[in-house]
Amino acid sequence: MSDASMPIGQLARSAGCKVQTIRYYEQVGLLPPPARTAGAQRRYGEAHQQKLRFIRHARELGFPLPAIRELLALSDQQESDCAGADRIARRQLEAVNRRIMMLTSLRAELERMLAHGHGNRIRDCRVIATLADHGLCSHEHHEAAASSRGDGCTARGDDEAMTRR
Repeated sequence: MSDASMPIGQLARSAGCKVQTIRYYEQVGLLPPPARTAGAQRRYGEAHQQKLRFIRHARELGFPLPAIRELLALSDQQESDCAGADRIARRQLEAVNRRIMMLTSLRAELERMLAHGHGNRIRDCRVIATLADHGLCSHEHHEAAASSRGDGCTARGDDEAMTRR
């Protein structure tokens, strides 16, 4: 195979992702446009495969797309200082630590909700009562829930924000 002879399906299989994901990464500029055959079929090479694996691994580690864009730009400057990559990774670690703290808070609240007596009927159910009255919660967790869902909604149930996504 020459450098740019891999069809998109083969690239997707080799990277463990969907064809639509590859097209999306091209659209947002994370992957460079591929060469095309006379019939306009996309053809990818080893460089695309390596970059796609880089992106996929960064996504598995939770890096947001803007950070991946920065990391890709840095990876093209092989002789540059590593401080920029370290700074990006440190930001990601801080974000992960914040999410862990929020999820720990959510877990504690759910455990507390379940631990407080169960009624035989819905009218006596602590889960239903707590969900209906945020005041029954032991601590604030609405920001944690919005973060873990990724929808940006507040505790007041901003359903409009969810439907705009």
